[in-house]
Amino acid sequence: MSDAPIIAQKSPIAVEVTEGKNYFWCSCGQSSKQPFCDGSHKGSDFAPVKYTAEADKKVFFCGCKHSSKQPLCDGSHSKL
Repeated sequence: MSDAPIIAQKSPIAVEVTEGKNYFWCSCGQSSKQPFCDGSHKGSDFAPVKYTAEADKKVFFCGCKHSSKQPLCDGSHSKL
């Protein structure tokens, strides 16, 4: 695996989250359970990013893996 993450998709991934629940966002782009980690990063320098939902709401997780606000989308996909 290279130093750069694989772009899973060039758009955010909308998820309805539950207040107080922890989510583990895939940072490597290899997970088959996007946007969440399935352990595909093992053996690389990548690690999942923990996100704890502050409320029951829809959030937009980064799909391109290049967001500066990981694990959430910051619009970086529009520049790829």
